[in-house]
Amino acid sequence: MRLVTWNINSVRLRLEVVRRLTDIVRPDVLALQEIKVADPLFPREALAEMGYVHQAVAGMKSYNGVAILSRLPLSDVAVSHRCGREDCRHLSARIDGIMVHCLYVPAGGDIPDPELNDKFAHKLAFLDELTAWSAGLGDPARHSVMVGDFNIAPLPTDVWSHKQLLTVVSHTPIEVEKLTALQDSQNWVDAVRRFVPPEERLYTWWSYRNNDWSASDRGRRLDHVWVTPDLGPRLTGAMVLREVRDWPPASDHVPVMVDLV
Repeated sequence: MRLVTWNINSVRLRLEVVRRLTDIVRPDVLALQEIKVADPLFPREALAEMGYVHQAVAGMKSYNGVAILSRLPLSDVAVSHRCGREDCRHLSARIDGIMVHCLYVPAGGDIPDPELNDKFAHKLAFLDELTAWSAGLGDPARHSVMVGDFNIAPLPTDVWSHKQLLTVVSHTPIEVEKLTALQDSQNWVDAVRRFVPPEERLYTWWSYRNNDWSASDRGRRLDHVWVTPDLGPRLTGAMVLREVRDWPPASDHVPVMVDLV
């Protein structure tokens, strides 16, 4: 199974970019975040023409939304809501015996203080609920993959400047602590770091504010693929498709790809 996760930042706006990507790397499964479209307007036919005839969508107008597109049949499709909100951030489906969870963790706003910033408080609460859910999957959970825009860059090498970003939302100690607790809840394996050493800098997001994003390279690794330990030996490769950041109209995120046998 070749799986790609991508914060697409509007699937309808970037439909031709999706087509270009799928023509080149031909993923079996495409997990999208921030699709920014209500379910009735999701471009099902166009994506089916690309080979993704099996589709699960949890969308909403203008904001958020997640989708799982597959060349293989889907079963056990479910949408999970957290923090008392129905904002379409967690979609799951079983594909060829593997449960795929597509996540879009709240960004958290600009102020890293839950007392002053409701968005940051929501992000922390979302992570707490997600950790409790993960811990309840089984002991241990098996045959599961968790992918998506986690909106946290946990390692010092996941950001362009560890020191300067310690007080910037996405790399603050409390966010890293909560993401680590989530990972520890099932000993989730960071699939990409299996192939790219933690000492090596790696990013999946570059701000639109950078006129020459590649030259400045002030990125963050916000997009992740985690697998349960039983799937670790089945990982055969992983890649961040950095070049896609230059494909117009570009998302500020790039796709992340993993291969499983």
